[in-house]
Amino acid sequence: MLSLEERVRKLEDRAAIQDLVAFYFRATDDDDAAGLANCFTLDARFLASGFEGGTGREGVVAFLGMARSAMQQTVHTPNYVHIDFKGDDAATGLVMAHLEIGIGGTTVYGAVRYMDEYRREDGEWRIASREMKAVHVGPWSEVCTSMTDPFNVRWPGAEAGRSDFPRKSA
Repeated sequence: MLSLEERVRKLEDRAAIQDLVAFYFRATDDDDAAGLANCFTLDARFLASGFEGGTGREGVVAFLGMARSAMQQTVHTPNYVHIDFKGDDAATGLVMAHLEIGIGGTTVYGAVRYMDEYRREDGEWRIASREMKAVHVGPWSEVCTSMTDPFNVRWPGAEAGRSDFPRKSA
């Protein structure tokens, strides 16, 4: 059984990781490149539905900056963070989030999951690896079918694709 001190530290670590996740979204929406960089470890990695988005802190921030350059206003809203500690300085997380993005002349709405690995670096929790996967994404005008059409990942200008999380048969 963990001591009281160990349990309190685990709660503090959980809160720090949840704050990190929230700060990442705020820094993204605010185009805060310096703040965003501080969210990642030096050797970080970012993927989007299997596509390599960047490696190393600078590479990840450059990739996110390039992706943001095609967007107008954005709102990223984390819904929950499920954290599993792998040791005193390592954890994994599953983040469910909704997003609203001005892109391609329209507003896109969607739900995504981030599969994260966190590591304490220089005394701070940071994202060591983040993979974003789409539950559904599409223009507001298509929200009425975004949960019923099997091709419900619809980025403007791209061919519609399937969710990374299709419903399993009952």
